[in-house]
Order: sequence, then C-alpha cells, then structure tokens
Amino acid sequence: MPRNVEAPPPSRPAYFWWLLANALALCFAVLSWFVCLNVFGNPEVARNYQILKKLGRAPVLKEYTLNEIPNGNAFAPKELYRQYFGYSEPEIAKLNSLLLRNYLTNFDRPLLLTYIEGNYQVDTARKLGPGDFFHPGIVVRAQALVKPDDFTKPMPYPVLIEYLFPTREDDAANGFKPGDILEVKKSPNCAVVVHVAKVTHDDQTSLLLTVIPILYEKYQLGAKRSFMIEPPGTLHPEAGFPVFKD
Repeated sequence: MPRNVEAPPPSRPAYFWWLLANALALCFAVLSWFVCLNVFGNPEVARNYQILKKLGRAPVLKEYTLNEIPNGNAFAPKELYRQYFGYSEPEIAKLNSLLLRNYLTNFDRPLLLTYIEGNYQVDTARKLGPGDFFHPGIVVRAQALVKPDDFTKPMPYPVLIEYLFPTREDDAANGFKPGDILEVKKSPNCAVVVHVAKVTHDDQTSLLLTVIPILYEKYQLGAKRSFMIEPPGTLHPEAGFPVFKD
C-alpha cells in the first residue's frame, strides 16, 4: 500500500534573506546614529564623557581673552536668588544638565550663561583632589553679603557660592581665610554658574551656586599675594556637584 509523503515546505526566495540583511543593517545604522547623537550631544553625562575621552573626542575648554568672553547676564546675590530659588527639583536637575553642557561646549548656546557679582564672605577653602570635578585647583566656599538699605552694614544673605579655581598653586587655598571678603565682578573675574542647588544653612534653605572662572589670568589676593588661574586639566563630571558634600 503506497505511503503518503508530505511535500517539503516551500523554500524562501533568495531575496528574503537579502531584505532581512538590509533591514538589520538599517536598524543598526539608525541605532548607531541615535547613540552617537546622545554621546556627542550630551557630554555632561559622566558615561558619555568617559566614552568621548577614550575616543580622544572629549571637549576641550577654550582659553578666552577678555575681549572674547561670551555675552551673558551678570547678577548680584538678590537677582541670583530671584532667578533660581523658585525652581522645583526636576527643573533644577534639567537646568544643571544644561549649565554643565554649556560649560563643556564653550557656550555654543549661551542662553543660560550667567556671571555672578557681589560681595561674599569666605567660610572655608581647600585644594581640589582626584575625586573632584577637576584638579589641580582650589575651591572656596563663601556666603553673600547684602546691605538691607543704605544705612545698614552688609548682612549674610541666603546665597552661597563654591568658587572653583583651576590653578597649579595648591597653596593658594591658604590665602583665603574665614571672614575674608571676595569682591566678584563680571569683569575681570568672569565666574559662571555651572550648578544650582538648595541646601540647609544656618537653619534656613539657601541657594548654593557652583561657579568657575572662564578667564585664565592672575587672581589678586589682597595687596601682596596672587596666583595664576589656568585652564582645567582632565575633567571628572562623575564627581558631581556640590564640591562640599556636607
């Protein structure tokens, strides 16, 4: 009695594999394109910065002259407080990402560029180490002083700064003593805001701004001391801000 033999399944036409290979190649190309856009477009993300550094494509900070400093707002402590204190935590997180990206990309889009001005009373200072945003350098923490009116002496105001100085002179931190007054102006200091936070200080919520000068020249400490501000070396975005973790 003859057996029924099942017919073999029809083989796929040759162009099926050609189409599949091209579809996979297209998907890979689109995925690579999005990854590249993300890595090169967001160098402020620590992982992306490490990838760019390994590729030799990490952003290089520009050495500005005074005439080349990008245009931006210059705010005193009260204006800084009005500008940033009302932000919610999600808004601050987004703002900080944009501020750091602008700094790393030499302010290609300087819409958020803000210089600080005003008088700030030094609280503490220390040199920067390998675990900080950059080193060598020093950081000075200070609190804003504001006159309530024309007849009153300056009083502490709820705006704090941590002022990062890229310099090879580590002992420069010894020149900043608690109680010293920093007089900060857009020119010649050119200290830009790179990070915003809210912290508890003296039992009240204060604004804490991390600032870095983008003009590299001699910084005068009183009448007799000075040190050179130099372009930062290798940056470490993974260190995060604020620098003073307390």
